[in-house]
Amino acid sequence: MQIIGAESERSPGFTNAMKAGRPIWTPTSSSLADGLAVPVVGYNSYATAAPLIDKMIVVREEFIALAILRLVEMEKVVVEGAGATGFAAVLSGQLPELVGKKVVIPLSGGNIDSTVLGRCLERGLAADGRLCRFRVVISDRPGGMAGLTQTLADLGVSVKDIFHERAWLKYDVFSVAVTVVVETKDFAHAKELEATLRHKYRKVEFNRSAGDITANANTDNSNTANTNMDNNNTGLSLLP
Repeated sequence: MQIIGAESERSPGFTNAMKAGRPIWTPTSSSLADGLAVPVVGYNSYATAAPLIDKMIVVREEFIALAILRLVEMEKVVVEGAGATGFAAVLSGQLPELVGKKVVIPLSGGNIDSTVLGRCLERGLAADGRLCRFRVVISDRPGGMAGLTQTLADLGVSVKDIFHERAWLKYDVFSVAVTVVVETKDFAHAKELEATLRHKYRKVEFNRSAGDITANANTDNSNTANTNMDNNNTGLSLLP
């Protein structure tokens, strides 16, 4: 049996303590896993847990948000950031050695404010490639915006927000920069949208969550974890 610990990159107190061989002061910042955000690990906690832990994983905030989203969508469970950090470690793709093995992930705690939960779900959608933002320069003449929205409609993309920018645009006076927030089905759909926009328009800036780069590289690992959630017999068990 192997025991793996996980914590946010914004409060890696236990990871640093294990490296130093004792609890040490670690700078912390605001984190979704606020229950884990302590500058100094408790001495009793360290003495109890350190001898049992084989490995520590530090995860990015995007994957904690994504873990909360996955648990709400697939398991119908509301878990706070600290409680979802273990699952976030699996989603981050940092544990490929666990694929195909029996894995138990405790889900410890549901103390999350409804406002914070809403923010987590939105950040999770962004990290999952299902909430995207792009900026594109289009014609400011009649039909320019219609052409853009028709392209989005043809791709099956849902528009959430649109913002026009004219005053600071350095292109010709008959152009307008449009910042758009859209909902897509998944990463593949988002990439299809990006490719279409770049083909049709000259000036396109496509922004997604920073989790996009890592999550894309680890799609197979995430898919494995998602599949296992549907069927615990394949190896992944979630304990509330």
